[in-house]
Amino acid sequence: MTAVQTLSGRRRLSQAELDLCIEGHERFLKGRPGGRRASLRFMDFSGLDLSQRDLTDADLSASIFNGARMIRTKLERANLFGCDLRKADLRQAILIRADLRGCCLRGANLSQADLTQADFREGQVAVPHPRKGLSVITHEKRAGEADGANFSGATLDGSQFGGASAFAADFSDCSLRGAKMTGANLKDANLSGAIMDGADVSGANLEGANLRGAMLTGVNTVNARMSGARLEGALQSPSAAAIAKVPDLLDMAMGNQSWCETGGQNGKPARFDGEDLRPIGDRFKGLRLTAASARGACLAGLNLSGSHLQGANLEGANLRGACLFRADLRGAKLAGADLTKADLRGALLGVLPLGPGRSNPASLSQAKLRYVTAQSCDLTSAVLDGADMRGADLTGAKMEQASMRDVDLAQIIGLIAGI
Repeated sequence: MTAVQTLSGRRRLSQAELDLCIEGHERFLKGRPGGRRASLRFMDFSGLDLSQRDLTDADLSASIFNGARMIRTKLERANLFGCDLRKADLRQAILIRADLRGCCLRGANLSQADLTQADFREGQVAVPHPRKGLSVITHEKRAGEADGANFSGATLDGSQFGGASAFAADFSDCSLRGAKMTGANLKDANLSGAIMDGADVSGANLEGANLRGAMLTGVNTVNARMSGARLEGALQSPSAAAIAKVPDLLDMAMGNQSWCETGGQNGKPARFDGEDLRPIGDRFKGLRLTAASARGACLAGLNLSGSHLQGANLEGANLRGACLFRADLRGAKLAGADLTKADLRGALLGVLPLGPGRSNPASLSQAKLRYVTAQSCDLTSAVLDGADMRGADLTGAKMEQASMRDVDLAQIIGLIAGI
């Protein structure tokens, strides 16, 4: 393999050489003849295109990716230890359990990337001699650096961010459930709308950070530096009063189930308007809550998978990060509801038949649907006028006759023609 030695001491590959290496790695992953696991340490990939390629389990440590295109690249469990990823384009990349210790991600774009359990902590980085290159190497400890990086809509659940620096980084509408952020520098970071339930921020610097509308259930900020942080609309842990209401709320839910099962002979539709339903946890999963009302209620993070919510009134409800996997929401009223980062995979949001010649479409007008996962969701004839669908994944969704006037479709994934 021919390669050019750069001033950084790394070997510079051409695009054609890189493509050959990746093809060999992809054959290795599929168990095909001629395959070979990619071991591309101390390389210079600056400005090259690795988009939509599969580099799962590849060793790319101590390499330079300055300005590289890595859109939707699969880097699951990849070794990126000590890499320079400044200004790299990693939108929608898969970096699950990737080793990013000691990495520099200044100005990188990781919008909508999956960084579940990724490791951004300090690492001992090899530094080549400025003139003699790799023949003379020193080692220095370097914290993970993501100053000014864009993580908007990304998934960082369970990630290791302890001691890393993300000054003025954009974490808006991302998911940081259970992330370890002890001692991290998040000064002036944008965490508006972030789902941070259970995150550990002890010793973190959150001075001047924007936490407006963030979900902070189970987050203890007592030992964090919070001077100047903006917390308007942030969702703290449920109150004692909300927890005390759980038995009554469950009784109402079971009454709704009975009403459905007996054709209206017993029980009645539940009324949860304005209630904080988060203490319910996953106990609404699979329940029949047809025609229930939860206007303005807080259902953020709830597990409602498989629930029957036909004709339910959820106008203005907070459903951020809720799981509605394969839920039946035909004819539901969701106008103005916040479904940011919700799971709508396989959900039914089409028309609800009411009788001969009568039906009701689902209404999501003015709803916030940013970064929802809605693969194979049925939105037939749904009213989505004025909805914010930035970054939504609609791969395989049914959109026939859906009304989408004035819808924000920036960065949307998988929208099909013929809607």
